[in-house]
Amino acid sequence: MPNLGMGELVLLFLIVLLIFGARRLPQIADGVSKAIRTFKRGLNSDDDICVTPGQDNADDAAVRPQVPSGETPINSMSSAATTKEPV
Repeated sequence: MPNLGMGELVLLFLIVLLIFGARRLPQIADGVSKAIRTFKRGLNSDDDICVTPGQDNADDAAVRPQVPSGETPINSMSSAATTKEPV
């Protein structure tokens, strides 16, 4: 990735200024900074997200569809997708 020098940054700022106008620049900068803060906070936080198979969260049970016994979710989906009704 090429490095941006001072001249390129000034040109980029002027183009953004022409496109959005002086009134919108503080709003855009505020939105970008909030997005970056939220992204960094999401990377650093230890949420209750379970990514290890076999471990269940209480929230996951409410979202997970009920599968009839003896069938796996993949088998139940594939059998439903391949069944064709006469027209």
